[in-house]
Amino acid sequence: MASSRRQFIRTGLGLAAAAALPMGAGCAALRSPAPVASSVAPGAFRARIGAATVTAVSDGTASSPLAEGFVRNATLPQVQQALRDAGLPTDRLTIPFTAFVVEHDGRRVLMDAGNGQFGAPTAGRLLANLGAAGIDPRSIDTVLISHFHGDHINGLRDRDGALAFPAARLMVPAPEWDFWTDDARRAAAPGAPGGDAVRRVFAPIADSVVRFQPGGEPVAGIRSIAAYGHTPGHTAFSITSQEQTFAYLGDLTNIAALFVRNPDWAVRFDMDAEAARQTRRRLLEAAAAGDWIVGGYHLPAPGLGRIVRRGSGYDFLPLS
Repeated sequence: MASSRRQFIRTGLGLAAAAALPMGAGCAALRSPAPVASSVAPGAFRARIGAATVTAVSDGTASSPLAEGFVRNATLPQVQQALRDAGLPTDRLTIPFTAFVVEHDGRRVLMDAGNGQFGAPTAGRLLANLGAAGIDPRSIDTVLISHFHGDHINGLRDRDGALAFPAARLMVPAPEWDFWTDDARRAAAPGAPGGDAVRRVFAPIADSVVRFQPGGEPVAGIRSIAAYGHTPGHTAFSITSQEQTFAYLGDLTNIAALFVRNPDWAVRFDMDAEAARQTRRRLLEAAAAGDWIVGGYHLPAPGLGRIVRRGSGYDFLPLS
C-alpha cells in the first residue's frame, strides 16, 4: 500500500509536470520594471507583477522549540548551524503563515485561507490583515487551496460554521480531495495526520467545492502546477503577465534558511520526502532560471521574493 501511495504522489513529477510550468521558465525575456514589495498595512505587502497585483497577507506565526527530527535527514547540530548562518535563533523556530491575493482581469483570487480560529494564539490574523489592506473578504471571488493541512484550510469556516469568504468559489486539487476524503487511504498512509479539519471544513459544503486537475487553469490566467510530495495533491499556482511570473509555491519549503538553502532536506511534515525533494528541486530551479517572483506560505516577510542559486542549493531573496 505504501508503495502504491508513493507512486501516486510522484505522478506528475516528470514530463507532464514540466509542461505545466509557466512559459518563459529558463528564458531571458524582456520584462516590465522590476517588482518591489510595498507595505500597505501592518502584515500586508503588495507588488505589481506585470498587470497583476499581488498582496501578501500575514496570518501570523507559530513558535516552538527546535527539536531533533524537525528535519528528518539532518542532525540537530547541522540544522542549528544552518540557522546560525542565517542569523536566526538556534533553539526555537518561528514559522510564518502568509496567504496571497491575486487581482487580475477583474478577478480577486485568494490562495490558501489560513488557520482561522484553530491555530496558535499568534496565528489566525488573515481576516484582520485583509481588512487592514483594504480587501473585504466578501470581495474574494475565488479561493484556491494548495493542500489540506489545517493551517491552509481552517480559515475557510469559523467555529460556528460561517464561511469566511461567502461570495467565493472554492477550488481544490482533485488528487488532494480524493486522498483526504478517503478514510481507508488516509489510514494506510504513514505520516498522514487525522482528517478532522478536512471533515469540519468540507463536509457541510462538499457539493459546492470545485475539484480541478493540476496542470490546467482553474481560473483564467492562473495555472496550477502539480507539486506533489508534501501531500498527495499539493499544488502550486502561477500567473504570467507582461513577461513577469508570480508563482505561489504553497508548502514547497518550510523555513527558507533550512529548505531553500538545503532543498534535499526533508521537513517532518512532508508525507513523501523523496517526492517532495524532487518537486522542491524542480520548482526552485525553474524559479531561479525564469526569474520568477515567488510567494510561499512559510517564507519570511514580506513573503515575496526571488530564488537564486547558491552552491548546491538556493537562497530566497525577499523583495525590497
